[in-house]
Amino acid sequence: MDELRATLFSAGLRRLLAEALQDGEQVVWQGQPDGIARAAMWRFLWWIGCPWLLLTVIAVGNGWIGQATQPLAMIGVGMVAAPFVMLLQDLQTLYVITDRRALIVRTAWSRRTVTPTSFDAMDAVFEILDIGSGVGHLNFASGRSTRSPDTDYTGHYGFRFVRDAPRIRDILDDARTGKIRRPHLERTAGSTGVATRKA
Repeated sequence: MDELRATLFSAGLRRLLAEALQDGEQVVWQGQPDGIARAAMWRFLWWIGCPWLLLTVIAVGNGWIGQATQPLAMIGVGMVAAPFVMLLQDLQTLYVITDRRALIVRTAWSRRTVTPTSFDAMDAVFEILDIGSGVGHLNFASGRSTRSPDTDYTGHYGFRFVRDAPRIRDILDDARTGKIRRPHLERTAGSTGVATRKA
């Protein structure tokens, strides 16, 4: 099941995934975070950032502030730009479930990273956090560093901002328990183009 959208970054993500697959490993599902949903969640920054910038411009024009101009302007620009930066990162992120593990493949900011989680390292029960509009977080591991963009403040780690998280959870659970049939995997491999690495 290939849910990778065609963007400027999709070819690089496919190449990095192909390099990361182990011999004989097959992709069951691949998809991306819903960047629009993430940006919409952070749109309150626009409500703060735009008036902040406007007030900074007015203050500079009236000579109310001097040396503080640059820091104040940078804070405003940062608030306005943050949702777009997150969207750009999501376009350079690929979530993958194989017959052996879950992978988070990322090419953002010229850093190519692949973070694998084997089935043995996953929690016994997967957690879904619904954030509305059919989007949620699928957490499948815990005790991870909160510095990771894929970990929440409690250390729960997984696929962030995915559409139809319950369906993805079922696919991951079926892959972990071996319920995915071989013919299904072969069809998936043909559709993704990078789904299998032959021994």
